[in-house]
Amino acid sequence: MHEIKCPKCGEVFQVDETGYATILAQVRDAEFHKELHERAAQLQREKDDALKLAATKAEMEKAQSLTELQQENAKLKNQLQSLDKDKELEKAQSTAQYVQQIEQLKAQIAAGDKDKQIAVIAAVDAQKEALAQKDRQIMQLQGQLKEAEKDSLIKEQNLRENFNAQLKAKDAAIDFYKDLKTKMSTKMVGETLEQHCETEFNKLRATAFQNAYFEKDNDAKSGSKGDYIFRDKTEDGVEFLSIMFEMKNETDTKSTKHKNEDFFKELDKDRTEKGCEYAVLVSLLESDSELYNSGIVDVSYRYPKMYVIRPQFFIPLITLLRNASLNSAQYRRQVTEYREQNIDITNFEEKLNDFRDKFDRNIQVASEKFNTAIKEIDATINHLQKIRSALVSSDNNLHYANDKVQDLTIRRLTYKNPTMKQKFAELKKDKNEW
Repeated sequence: MHEIKCPKCGEVFQVDETGYATILAQVRDAEFHKELHERAAQLQREKDDALKLAATKAEMEKAQSLTELQQENAKLKNQLQSLDKDKELEKAQSTAQYVQQIEQLKAQIAAGDKDKQIAVIAAVDAQKEALAQKDRQIMQLQGQLKEAEKDSLIKEQNLRENFNAQLKAKDAAIDFYKDLKTKMSTKMVGETLEQHCETEFNKLRATAFQNAYFEKDNDAKSGSKGDYIFRDKTEDGVEFLSIMFEMKNETDTKSTKHKNEDFFKELDKDRTEKGCEYAVLVSLLESDSELYNSGIVDVSYRYPKMYVIRPQFFIPLITLLRNASLNSAQYRRQVTEYREQNIDITNFEEKLNDFRDKFDRNIQVASEKFNTAIKEIDATINHLQKIRSALVSSDNNLHYANDKVQDLTIRRLTYKNPTMKQKFAELKKDKNEW
């Protein structure tokens, strides 16, 4: 049982589930039909505005084309009149010359000068050929004037056909969104918008997006996922564009209405996790918002490289981003090449620095060993110097000893030694006796 309070008398009464559902359905139907009529009226106003704008644009283009054609026709007419005047003037001059030449011819005939008669006839033929040439030019200009008039009629017909085609496209779009709003159920809300975008993309996949990837995002490892991922590559496999798409819509039977801003944060998170450069929200939310109904809305002030669009701008936005990114693909390729070259240079520098460090260590070790060897040599030299000094000193002592031996005589030995002097005298005496 449900309690319902009367807004007028304040009386509270109870109703069962069936009665409550009936009352709730009546309220929802009333609100639905009210908003449906308001939306239809708004679409009708948009259609009228579009018709007025297209009509104004067509009239302006028609007036501009007619003005250009009138100017061109006036120019051709002026040329034609000028040629007519030139022709009349040349005819008058030619006639006067012709009469004069005839008179000369008559005089020459009378004089019997046949050669001059032939020259005069040739001059008359040349004048006739010049007049015929002028006539042909006039005919050619008249033909150009007719062709210009035909082109003017063709351009005017093309403008009318384009105007009618735009009107038909606008009517078709209005009918589509009317049908989409009336036929959409709670279960089909998101799927219908996704299928619409996928169908629109597949129409152009084989011609305009041959190297592109456009599939549903089925990776929910992080707890959330987007709806579609778009990636495009150059012929040599360099990726230059990636977009994360999210499609949002809701039925009129929901009590709470979502806003586009409610999905920005989650979309930016999904874009970052999947490594996409751009994030796009394809939305039918806030259907009365002038901001989102005006076209492609850039919300980069909230999250970088993020856009909100209506479904009719799905393909145009991909085309705009693709063309802009394709122009920078060459620069990205050059940056990649420069980065690889810098990596090669860095590796070369690292190898060179490693060789330099090892070479410096080897030089340092060799220098230490060389200094150690020098020190050992110096020590050995000092030791040999000491030995040399000792040997030199010993040699001097030997010289001193030798000099002393050389200076040693018997006289010196017996000097002031009578005993030894007597002994040597006896030895000398005995030797003489032998």
